[in-house]
Amino acid sequence: MDPADATFSLAYAVFAVCVLFTPNEFRSAGLTIQNLFSGWLGSEDMGFIQYHIRRTALTVLVHSSLPLGYYIGMCIAAPEENLVYIHRASQAWQLYFGLSMAFLLLSFALVFHWSGNEWANHPISKTLGIFALPQSSWRAVASSINTEFRRIEKFATGPPDARVIITDSWVMKVTVYRLFVTLQQDAHLTVIHSKQHDLSPDSRTPVQILTLTVASINPRVKSFDIGLNSTEYAELREKLRSPIRNAANVVVHLTLSELFLETFRSQVEMNQVYRHTSGQELEPCIGCMQVNANIKLMQLCQDDGDGECQQCYCRPMWCLLCMGKWFASRQDQTRPETWLSSRVPCPTCRAKFCILDVCLVE
Repeated sequence: MDPADATFSLAYAVFAVCVLFTPNEFRSAGLTIQNLFSGWLGSEDMGFIQYHIRRTALTVLVHSSLPLGYYIGMCIAAPEENLVYIHRASQAWQLYFGLSMAFLLLSFALVFHWSGNEWANHPISKTLGIFALPQSSWRAVASSINTEFRRIEKFATGPPDARVIITDSWVMKVTVYRLFVTLQQDAHLTVIHSKQHDLSPDSRTPVQILTLTVASINPRVKSFDIGLNSTEYAELREKLRSPIRNAANVVVHLTLSELFLETFRSQVEMNQVYRHTSGQELEPCIGCMQVNANIKLMQLCQDDGDGECQQCYCRPMWCLLCMGKWFASRQDQTRPETWLSSRVPCPTCRAKFCILDVCLVE
């Protein structure tokens, strides 16, 4: 393969990945299927169900055209391959072209089938049909969801390819190709997993992501998982009619301070340990008086005389939790992204220290 062909192949591969898994930079620039075809898709606020029926169909067509798009691009990037004249191309390229065309034609046939009887064959329409009354159709259910989606009191969160929407009567999850729906009165939400991230790529602050399973008592409705930031857990709980179960006994951090304390603890546990050699027993923490002091401040982040950190000569007087609360209380509450890198004075002697200087006592 010539260098020009390899360059185009690499560039197209990056483009295809960005189309399949749209990054935030593409969204900010408006380079999404929803924005580029907004004229045909219509307004999500005015017709939520109809919008996503058309969006999922269009997404299938666009994604299935990517292999053929590569072939068309190679016709320009590699004219020596004679790809414009298929009968002159090599057998490998002829096979690739045939498979690409077949893939695209099958997608068109699938979408054409979905569009039959005014989109009654679409998977979303069939899902809504489960909730239709005997004398009505999926369109009545769609109208109900459209009406509730237009209300401002709905709960909506998550990225566009995994958006969670909860209205007065419905729990929904929007994905690239599907729309999961269940009735609130039939739904049981269960926290099954939690993952802690020290830094969020969006806000540069600690974040806890909860995974919840949404199951319905209706056996015809498939269960699905949703992802949720722990700081939105309380709002979600208020919107639901039934309580959320915690099967895995996950500790949910509802506030940013709680998330920071968890991150503070994990960072301190990775720091150097201070060995308590004196014969004196450790006294109770002067902050809570509930546990023994187990924290010693030592200047470890840099050499003496450099930077702002100072040597603390205090004996261990604080526990890990109280020191973390003190560290958080001295921060600029409007700039949580700076908390981990900031310096605060020792609560006893006022010598400045950073999170790398906090050591557990053995």
